[in-house]
Amino acid sequence: MADPDQFVAADLACIRGERFVFSKLRFTLSNGDALALVGPNGAGKSSLLRLLAGLLPASDGKLTWNGAPVGDEPDAHRARLHYLGHLDAVKPALTPLESLAFHAQLRGEMPGATALKTALDALGIAGLADLPGRFLSQGQRRRAALARLRATSARLWLLDEPTLGLDADALVRLADLIDTHRSQGGIVIVATHGGLDLGPHTTLELGTARNAGMAA
Repeated sequence: MADPDQFVAADLACIRGERFVFSKLRFTLSNGDALALVGPNGAGKSSLLRLLAGLLPASDGKLTWNGAPVGDEPDAHRARLHYLGHLDAVKPALTPLESLAFHAQLRGEMPGATALKTALDALGIAGLADLPGRFLSQGQRRRAALARLRATSARLWLLDEPTLGLDADALVRLADLIDTHRSQGGIVIVATHGGLDLGPHTTLELGTARNAGMAA
């Protein structure tokens, strides 16, 4: 059996505009774990996710994957994660099927049309596979973006408010997607204001008086 993965943050700090967004932030996550990031707007949830994705440098502290600093091999770190931000990145001229194929190719993967349609079906929009993105509603665009999680493989999911624009049916589908990913050994970190059933998980609260958070 392969050794378990371990994603560790040790005393991370982030400074934006000469202000500490958070400091001394720590967590340890292994296969199947989920971490919910909570706190008011401006507490640093999005900044933390961007930092974890390698899109923003840490002002202090260390971030490691299986003991190795993620900054030592940024390409390998990007390959092991899916990052979903506030923007859906659904191009108006591309259909959901074409968008999925494009993002898969960016990751060096070539899933067939059947696999891509299965991913869309998991989010309940297989019937919109050939409809240009400009005709999709906000919720449908969000579902199309979330289908990337199902279409290609990644050990680590970093999701920034993934429930934006989703109805009750889509929330259940996303929860099922996350549960399946965790059951297969994946790790999930979600910034959320609630409304998503993550199952057993750890919560890290940002925006406290000291702008610090801890989770284990």
